[in-house]
Amino acid sequence: MKQKFDIITSTCVPLPLENVDTDQIIPARFLKATTREERFFGDNLFRDWRFNADGTLNKDFVLNDSAYGGCILVAGKNFGSGSSREHAAWAIAGYGFRVVISSFFADIHKNNELNNFVLPVQVSEDFLAELFQSIKANAKTEVKVDLPNQTVTNLATSRSEHFDINGYKKHCLMNGLDDIDFLVQNQNKTELWEQQSK
Repeated sequence: MKQKFDIITSTCVPLPLENVDTDQIIPARFLKATTREERFFGDNLFRDWRFNADGTLNKDFVLNDSAYGGCILVAGKNFGSGSSREHAAWAIAGYGFRVVISSFFADIHKNNELNNFVLPVQVSEDFLAELFQSIKANAKTEVKVDLPNQTVTNLATSRSEHFDINGYKKHCLMNGLDDIDFLVQNQNKTELWEQQSK
């Protein structure tokens, strides 16, 4: 979903598991889908963890715990490892997450998130551990993600960290542009460059 980014303040959903791979984010059987409908993939985010084998809700999984909510997913180290399927980013965006915070992202998955208007925020392991502690102590803990200044703040402790992001992707997120939108927006510049290059 194309949404402009600026500053997001939200409660969080904690997933303190390391090495969460793309097959756990969206199981392989859903890759056969012929739709790009966000709701379809969002409904099947973490499908095998959210539901029991008989299709009933797994009450022990965090997405089924009404105490937690918001548009920020806080995940353990090495999030999005495994296959390069873009469907994993579709599922995260389709569920409604706008930000994923982790101490390390698999590169391809990180780029897939950016391409689908989900902001991956990489923080230190120490900051991540503190954030998990704050959320565990109070499910209503809020985090402020400031894209213009590239900072993330745990509002329970007032601790902030700076995060890196590619300048082009930052521009696109802040202006609600995908790659094609960006090219169309700069069509005149492209045509001028072509004329000057002849």
